[in-house]
Amino acid sequence: MPENLTALVESAGVVGAGGAGFPTHVKLNAKADIVIINGAECEPLLRVDQQLMAKQAGRLLEALDKIVTHLGAAEGVVALKEHYHTAAEVLQRELTNYPKLRLHLLGAFYPAGDEQVIVYEVTGRIVPEGGIPMNVGVVVTNVETALNVMDAVDGHPVIEKYVTLTGAVRTPKTVKVPLGITVAEALELAGGPMVEDYRIVNGGPMMGRLVSPESAITKTTKGLIVVPAGHPLLNSLERPVGVSLRQAATACMQCSLCSEVCPRGLLGHRIQPHKLMRLAAYGSMCDPAQTPMNAYLCCGCRLCEYACVMGLQPWKLNGNLKGILGEQGIRNSLNQKPDHSAPYRELKRYPVHKLIHQLGLAAYDVEAPMEECAPAYGKVTLPLRQNVGAPAEPVIEAGSKVEKGDLIARIPEGKLGANLHASISGTVTSVSDGSIVIQA
Repeated sequence: MPENLTALVESAGVVGAGGAGFPTHVKLNAKADIVIINGAECEPLLRVDQQLMAKQAGRLLEALDKIVTHLGAAEGVVALKEHYHTAAEVLQRELTNYPKLRLHLLGAFYPAGDEQVIVYEVTGRIVPEGGIPMNVGVVVTNVETALNVMDAVDGHPVIEKYVTLTGAVRTPKTVKVPLGITVAEALELAGGPMVEDYRIVNGGPMMGRLVSPESAITKTTKGLIVVPAGHPLLNSLERPVGVSLRQAATACMQCSLCSEVCPRGLLGHRIQPHKLMRLAAYGSMCDPAQTPMNAYLCCGCRLCEYACVMGLQPWKLNGNLKGILGEQGIRNSLNQKPDHSAPYRELKRYPVHKLIHQLGLAAYDVEAPMEECAPAYGKVTLPLRQNVGAPAEPVIEAGSKVEKGDLIARIPEGKLGANLHASISGTVTSVSDGSIVIQA
């Protein structure tokens, strides 16, 4: 076990591959009782993590074992959904080599992969409001992130990404591609879109965002979903916040179904979306125990919208409130640690297959077989910010020759960030404040 695991991971530019891109070396510079590999594949339609668990089970468990030892943890847990049968069977066979490790099978509900939800499901511990798993002695890392930790131990930086290509494409599949190719180039590996007029969701249908075909594949790209123009999902994602606020003011009937299914509310956090919706109509929450600051406790999972019989968007109102509070310099001060979860929580978990049908995506809920081989690319554009924190600072200039894997930008001194490496060999043709371009 190398003593310098944190340094190796920092040098390799490893960040969370399944979410916002939190620099992994910071998580490793801590102590924890339990380490959880998040294999829940929270978002519908995505396949990357379940496929990696099945294909690289031994390597994943080796990575988890190293992290457990490094952090001084008592145990490591791979948490995955119970219907990921192939992955569970392969992992179970490999577990005999690792006495400190175990599996935890999760139900098929959304959002099982929310890190606070998965901590509760696996350990029974409730992360405080506005907190992180480390507050309760737990470190959570994504499947692909853990495999990148193993690559770092072997001296390989993060220069490639596994991405599920699905939706209205000719051949849904999961591919491994160099960082910095365009979204359009990645989609060509799946035969391209099947329709003329379409939009592309980067990430999952619930917490993903719409992107341009010319945008770049980054360390946090998990899936690309092609959706035909006019699809109900787009009606939700593209609805202006002003429209959402007007609809909240006129149509919210205070049924509280949004609060009944809110995953953070079910953990005992003080968020009740239906009361926050009152602000749109009355300018008040009509409850002295609630303030607009409670919006900070929203994780943005969007489940409230699909529990709402009127199709309203409490999550969008919460996001708007967070923005207003942030602009005014008002930070979250809610940090209560609940003693217990909400009553009947287990009966209120939202079935993922029901959600897929509500999203209008049942036709796209298909296999997306993994392919490791991708064609060579002649040009990549590597954004300097691919992580939580500050953008990386270039260490090369236009005209520099680089080899695949060379360091091209590093973490700014004293700041949270991640190193960036060349994903192809070639000549640096552009260095700007936002990106580095390499031509093969």
